[in-house]
Amino acid sequence: MPIITAPYVAPPAPGGPGGGTPIALPGIGEATASYTDPTGTVWPLSQPSAGWFTLGEGVSGLGAATYTHTTDAQPRGGARLRHAQPQPRTIVWPLYVYGENHLQFVERWRQLATAFTRTLRRGRDGRRTPGVLTISRPDGSSRSVNVFYREGFEGRGTRGSGLVSDGAALALWCEDPYWTDSAAVTVHREAGELSDFLDPFPTVSSSQVLGATTITNAGDAVVWPTWTITGPASLITFTNNSTGESFSLDPSETGHGNLSAGEQITVRTDPPQVRFEDGANWVAALNWPEAVLWGLEPGENAVTFQLDGSGPGSAVDLEFHPRYETA
Repeated sequence: MPIITAPYVAPPAPGGPGGGTPIALPGIGEATASYTDPTGTVWPLSQPSAGWFTLGEGVSGLGAATYTHTTDAQPRGGARLRHAQPQPRTIVWPLYVYGENHLQFVERWRQLATAFTRTLRRGRDGRRTPGVLTISRPDGSSRSVNVFYREGFEGRGTRGSGLVSDGAALALWCEDPYWTDSAAVTVHREAGELSDFLDPFPTVSSSQVLGATTITNAGDAVVWPTWTITGPASLITFTNNSTGESFSLDPSETGHGNLSAGEQITVRTDPPQVRFEDGANWVAALNWPEAVLWGLEPGENAVTFQLDGSGPGSAVDLEFHPRYETA
């Protein structure tokens, strides 16, 4: 358990910076930070006027993920790497909390403790909801990571601490070690207006292929996109030509029949989920066991969207957030 050993830090006067003050973070440089608890409440972490702020010198765990290796011994010595598995990360985030008097300090201390430990409480659906730690840059970009409180909201335990101020070194555990770009990447493909073959001259309009395109994943890790398909369509096939993986979705397998104009299906790849617009589970429409709800590898991915039975209004929308090793 990390212990804050820094000397007493005099709190700034109330009414200080209101928009967040950049702090120096190890390996990051100047940035502002915030925490969003499971209720959606945003807690600034680099805004001293809030009554607490980050002790930047004690922050750790913002760098590249830790990996475990699966290896095969080689006959002539050494080993060959077969697989590298990213491990959960732990972020240490020291906070200094203060108040103008003891009661104000205690109120702030309790509120922050609840905001972080709430990640361990089960909701009505029986699941625990993580908080979100966000690091923002001066250029407006930001990266986030989901966190669960582990330990550290204890105070320094030194003489005089806990009266009108105290410090805590929070250990925040991350299921997924990668940082996610707050800005989504979106791709839209839509069928054009169909034409008469002989009017005004011989013309071919595709009723199957919406587009073969290259999608760039600018991140450091595989991303798992969400797809929204808008009808009409009788059979939907998405192929990642770079990896050879694909999946097809046949609406008739659900008893619904072809997808009508304007009807939508949403396909999530992590965790796997297929939902019709009314929330009905359409996972049975996938071409199991061949179906692979593929992700996008870092770099360029050659992708084909194919909708059999498409027409005016048929569309495919893809969305993902790049994932990075560091904040």
